[in-house]
Amino acid sequence: MTSESLHPLPAPTRRTVVAAVGAAGLAVALTACGSGDDSSASAGASLGRTTDIPEGGGKIFKDEGVVVTQPTAGTFKAFSAKCTHQGCAVTSVADGVIVCPCHKSHFSVEDGSVKQGPATQALPAAEIKVSGDSITLA
Repeated sequence: MTSESLHPLPAPTRRTVVAAVGAAGLAVALTACGSGDDSSASAGASLGRTTDIPEGGGKIFKDEGVVVTQPTAGTFKAFSAKCTHQGCAVTSVADGVIVCPCHKSHFSVEDGSVKQGPATQALPAAEIKVSGDSITLA
């Protein structure tokens, strides 16, 4: 036996333990945050066909985090499906507005602008590509 094995290491201090736990928690939190890009949409993802989007209305693509609208025949727009008020997902499109269920904010299918609060900022535009009757994320 060496003299080192006869002498145990000193117990860590409370300060050392708290600092180590704090650093580990910060590492986990930073990892969970990812790249900082909160959009779940991925470029090139197929969203569907133009015939899936009603004129004057729209369709929500929950998994991709976008809502695609057709304000007038043959004109397609896309917006984030995340309400600018408190981040709830919008859940319906009817009568020319995109509706958030949490606090009943309404957004225009034409440009994402606020039609009824409490939201004060428009839905951010999303990029889509329409090719023939196919709609994909750009």
